[in-house]
Amino acid sequence: MSTPTDDPLVRERSHLAASRAALRAMREDVESLDIKDVTANWVNAEVLARQIDERIKALADLSDTPLFFGRLDYLHAPGAEQAEGAEGERFYIGRRHVHDADGDPMVIDWRAPVSQPFYRASKKDPMDVGLRRRFGYTGGGLTAYEDEHLSDPADPSGAAATSKLLQQEIERPRVGPMRDIVATIQPEQDEIVRSGLGGTVCVQGGPGTGKTAVGLHRVAYLLYAHRERLARTGTLVIGPNRSFLHYIEQVLPALGELTVRQATVDDLVDHVEVRGTDDAAAAIVKGDARMAQVLRRALYSHVTLPTEPVVVVRGSRRWRVPAYELEDIVRQLLDRDIRYGAAREALPQRIAHAVLVQMERSGEAPDDRVQDAVARNSAVKAAVKQVWPVVDPAKLVLRLLTDADFLAEHAEGILDEDEQKTILWAKPARSVKSARWSAADAVLVDEATDLIQRTHSLGHVVLDEAQDLSPMQYRAVGRRCTTGSATVLGDLAQGTTPWATRSWDEALTHLGKTDGVVEELTAGFRVPTDVITYASRLLPHIAPGLTPVASVRENPGFFEVRAVDGTAEVVAACEELLRNEGSTGLIAADARIPALAEALTAAGIGYLAPGEETTEETRLTLVPASLAKGLEYDYVVLDEPQAVVDGEPDERTGLRRLYVTLTRAVSGLIVTHAAPLPPQLD
Repeated sequence: MSTPTDDPLVRERSHLAASRAALRAMREDVESLDIKDVTANWVNAEVLARQIDERIKALADLSDTPLFFGRLDYLHAPGAEQAEGAEGERFYIGRRHVHDADGDPMVIDWRAPVSQPFYRASKKDPMDVGLRRRFGYTGGGLTAYEDEHLSDPADPSGAAATSKLLQQEIERPRVGPMRDIVATIQPEQDEIVRSGLGGTVCVQGGPGTGKTAVGLHRVAYLLYAHRERLARTGTLVIGPNRSFLHYIEQVLPALGELTVRQATVDDLVDHVEVRGTDDAAAAIVKGDARMAQVLRRALYSHVTLPTEPVVVVRGSRRWRVPAYELEDIVRQLLDRDIRYGAAREALPQRIAHAVLVQMERSGEAPDDRVQDAVARNSAVKAAVKQVWPVVDPAKLVLRLLTDADFLAEHAEGILDEDEQKTILWAKPARSVKSARWSAADAVLVDEATDLIQRTHSLGHVVLDEAQDLSPMQYRAVGRRCTTGSATVLGDLAQGTTPWATRSWDEALTHLGKTDGVVEELTAGFRVPTDVITYASRLLPHIAPGLTPVASVRENPGFFEVRAVDGTAEVVAACEELLRNEGSTGLIAADARIPALAEALTAAGIGYLAPGEETTEETRLTLVPASLAKGLEYDYVVLDEPQAVVDGEPDERTGLRRLYVTLTRAVSGLIVTHAAPLPPQLD
């Protein structure tokens, strides 16, 4: 007769309880630290206290999040490169490392080398793993397990092509922000996640391929593998808008990573207040990489070659640096191609050095203090001001956009007359503060700022939904990782700006990462087969040559196209979907949002705006088509596809926007329309 301890599920639950107790003890150990006697001053105390606080947060035990999700039973002791472990050792794989009071591991961090076979081992290549066990959870409680015997080809239990628990986890209904996918990472995703810090990776991934999650998990992996270096240099995640950032903001904290900054491109270039907008034609020209050359010309036009000597008076002596020698100094600085501001700072020291050479020839023995004093001499400062004046980047851009002659002079041979007229402001602004800057103008100011003073570079930058960036925006991002690397995520078929990326090679060039590697994810884990097949009808019209996403879902979900008479039937479709578990999104052309909002309110249905967190009580989000990118809902009602297309400035952009909105559903999609559908969907 079996006892409860013979039940594997009971034993695994016991290990889970012990692991949670060990994690609690680890947290209590940190909370009890007394730092009064180990800090030399209040600054050190503040720094250490902050580090301890971050450590305490990282050791939080989230009750509804499994502490471990898998187990590996190795056949032999790991080799030299995986020194930990003995023959037949067992490792529980989880979101973070947990050890007992003796320091022995109870849960291994998913990022550790010994955890890698959990994601990559197979019947063909078992990687010395005898057993891989996956765990199923309900509300944080361990409720199921599933075994794969990888090293026994005759064992049928390991022959299943798809893990049922894995499939259930992928398709689990969601309420609230985006979750991590650490338990469901696939081999092709794992290769990207674990690629080295030194190289830039560009991931082309269609809807439902998990590219955003892969990018976030890559950051978490790099912080694990290169923590000391990235702690010094910093990391940054860049998203398309605030709604998107709010949607993804809990992924990294759930993995124990609390120090990664998140921002939009607009946040990075906030040197001026953006209060205006550009039409598409102006935005395209302003976003063109040629503008960088125009800005450089305009900036360096302020440098004038000296025509007068500099005379430095020190005591009874007068030291004269002739104009031709000053000209040589200025030309040398120009030829060095260093930042405008750095060259300006170097110029007085170069002039002072020329004076010191004369002093030494006359028998004096000046030192560095004398050189610094000469560099601060009023005659030298006056010469520098005349030859290499201070330039304010915002004022430079303002002059280019408001002074037709100044623009024509520096855009000659770069922009044609029509392009110049397109970007000139109709009403000149009186000052930088009163100007109605657009988002594209702010990027130009950022470019000018970098020409004057180098932008600080981070260790690693993740750029998501990159396909919508202009060349000048890519340059702005590239400046933030000149000495670091980047992970670029996007889908060329989802580019919905008039300047959308045409190829990833071109994007990497503008980013300054021509050696970046392009990887393609084509397996769709989130979008139902019928939905992605229907949406893929648009690909020949929006991204010819791009590989369609192939859904690998076992659960087909559902898909329906309905002809309706009005908003009442659209609301009825929402009510129908809300009877299911999970989140629902009502997506519509921006112009139709007010009418739909009114109809929902009249029907007594509460709804949220994108970025607001769904709850069990309010699970419907009303989504303008322009904000749908990157978001996912269990169920979606897509209202009036033709209106989505018509809401964009051109048909191709409209069809791309439609492709985005069609692919936001994880479990089911209802398309409602009173007007005829776009012919490209036939």
